[in-house]
Amino acid sequence: MQTRQFIVDVPGVPPSPSPISNAVVVANTCWISGQLAVYDDGYRPGTAREEAARAFDLVFRIAAQAGFGREDIVYVDIAFADLDDLKEVNVLYGELFAARPARTVYQAARLPFGAKVKVQAIAAREAP
Repeated sequence: MQTRQFIVDVPGVPPSPSPISNAVVVANTCWISGQLAVYDDGYRPGTAREEAARAFDLVFRIAAQAGFGREDIVYVDIAFADLDDLKEVNVLYGELFAARPARTVYQAARLPFGAKVKVQAIAAREAP
């Protein structure tokens, strides 16, 4: 049986109001929960790029807490309130990743707090 590590209370990542883990690590894979542009004082609306930048910052912090680096991210899922925002977030995506993780993008009917962008990711590394 594989050991699961549940990542919660990550420094610099505001706690979720939902009963979830920030991430779960199984073997050499880290499943990172969806992140929004949240800060200690709550959700802060911004442009899609600004919201995505904050969401990715949180994803990277969570990955680091679990022992994974940005280069270990192999899959990204981005939900948009309006898919017309994809172009500006694509520019940011290209700036954040030297390698190009696999990705899914879609328009969601509604995101929590009226957010423009939600990002979740999977990080993986080879077995030691």
